Amino acid sequence: MSKLVLNDVNIYYGDFHAVQNVNMNIPAQAVTAFIGPSGCGKSTVLRTLNRMHEVIPNATVKGEILLDGNNIYGKNIDPVSVRNTVGMVFQKANPFPTMSIEDNVVAGLKLSGERDRKKLKAVAEESLRGANLWEEVKDRLDKPGGGLSGGQQQRLCIARAIAVRPEVLLMDEPCSALDPISTLAVEDLIHELKDQYTIVIVTHNMQQAARVSDKTAFFSLEATGKPGQLIEFNDTTTIFENPDRKETEDYIAGRFG
Repeated sequence: MSKLVLNDVNIYYGDFHAVQNVNMNIPAQAVTAFIGPSGCGKSTVLRTLNRMHEVIPNATVKGEILLDGNNIYGKNIDPVSVRNTVGMVFQKANPFPTMSIEDNVVAGLKLSGERDRKKLKAVAEESLRGANLWEEVKDRLDKPGGGLSGGQQQRLCIARAIAVRPEVLLMDEPCSALDPISTLAVEDLIHELKDQYTIVIVTHNMQQAARVSDKTAFFSLEATGKPGQLIEFNDTTTIFENPDRKETEDYIAGRFG
């Protein structure tokens, strides 16, 4: 079953056509990886899935993106409600450095008006457990989130993202700044979370895409300054072992450029 459907999606920064004619069905409760060379539009497409793209001045999207059949770019659709349903974890861990670990996790709930301390504490514990971080931080929940290691901070940001109960989790190169052990912890976590969430991850690490994803989308571009395109989208094993397109095979084999 498709959770997100992209129909003829074209993305612009002002007059610059960044990505053209993307059509894709992203399945529910699975991990979809976006791979491809730098500048091909992977992160740009990712940011359109929760309307973060339009935070950039003069950035626009044409076409439609359906979430459970509803166009998130339709009239009278509140971008904030879209972002509550489609959470995001960024490349660089961005906990609120002076806020406690517990307050970091429930920041989104507090922002939406939740004041019940008992509920906030329960959600904080549940989300930290969900992010495989509870055992490491349960004795210092009142300490600043900025005092955690890089890998712990990234899992704290994942806990913060899932605390508001999204249906989709977007991850923009969540492991690029992490050491191998922290990367493995986040990858293990992605495997566990896909039972509850639809996950879309952008990664430059092809081995990571092969390890964590069920589906893989390969993006590329003809030349610098040309719009990025979706070249091929298929089961991850097919993309890596028997792709349909030569461009995909060349990229996987390291022959790109």
